[in-house]
Amino acid sequence: MNNTMNYKGYVARVGFDPRDNIFIGRVLGVTDSISFHGETVSELTEDFHQAIEHYVADCKANNRKPEKPASGKIMLRVPPEVHAAVSIAAQASGKSLNQWASETLEHAAHI
Repeated sequence: MNNTMNYKGYVARVGFDPRDNIFIGRVLGVTDSISFHGETVSELTEDFHQAIEHYVADCKANNRKPEKPASGKIMLRVPPEVHAAVSIAAQASGKSLNQWASETLEHAAHI
């Protein structure tokens, strides 16, 4: 079961609060707190979209650039033996280290 939603590049984790009998969501990957809720999936989706639109509008009104969840760049520090092993694995597969790492991370994240 997938418990995430996507809208305009923003990803939110969704859960259910049995106490209040509502679905709740929180946008992941940004430092600002963006949350939303709804009693139905339709309400939850609508509130998610409105929360993102409000966030973007608020950033614009305050001359801030809206944070995006990811830039596409990852800086990693790994032990030298791991670096050597993944470099060899990439070469053996006929791919650059970037291509190999991207595919491996994509597979691990189940995208």
